[in-house]
Amino acid sequence: MTAPPKALTLLHTSAAHVPVFDALRDRHHPDAVLRHLVVPELLERARAHGPESVAPDVRELLEGVAGPVLVTCSSIGAIGESLAPALGVAVLRVDRPMAAAAVRTGPRILVLATVESTLAPTVGMLEEEATGPVAIRTQVVAGAWDRFAAGDAAGCRALVAAAADAVADADVIVLAQASMAGAEDLTTTATPVFSSPRTGLAAALGAQTV
Repeated sequence: MTAPPKALTLLHTSAAHVPVFDALRDRHHPDAVLRHLVVPELLERARAHGPESVAPDVRELLEGVAGPVLVTCSSIGAIGESLAPALGVAVLRVDRPMAAAAVRTGPRILVLATVESTLAPTVGMLEEEATGPVAIRTQVVAGAWDRFAAGDAAGCRALVAAAADAVADADVIVLAQASMAGAEDLTTTATPVFSSPRTGLAAALGAQTV
């Protein structure tokens, strides 16, 4: 008897993420079914009032969802994770597998982001994943979010890659947001640069229970 296709609901705060994850599905998980929820207002509110402000809306959006959920916005990923027991389904943040890999790579971690609101959640998650002391620095890439918000994803990636290439004294560079994926392919630095979509999608498709 043929097994049913794996199904996953993805919660995005930008429609630009949909083709990225669909392409990863087509390349690595052709048997999977992805259902996309796109709610840009969640990030807008999280940036203005803090991630906790969107918890009621995230819960309402995900109530009744069958199967695991992947939250692709790093600013609200921790909120999604915290709601998993109440929702009765696995809710994963896209960047957690990346964080686990980063802390295994070395203790000196540089976090690059394009918006301020993702820094604290990312640093907290890295500290959760670390099994020993880590030294975490953060940097917002000037101008990168404006490029992304204007639809210039290539320009955003170029600025992120340039920022990564300028990093010194780090064992690993973490690209905090899914929107930054692809910048690692443009870098020339010898320092490992990690992004989240590929590993996050793979982990979520393997999760069937809370």
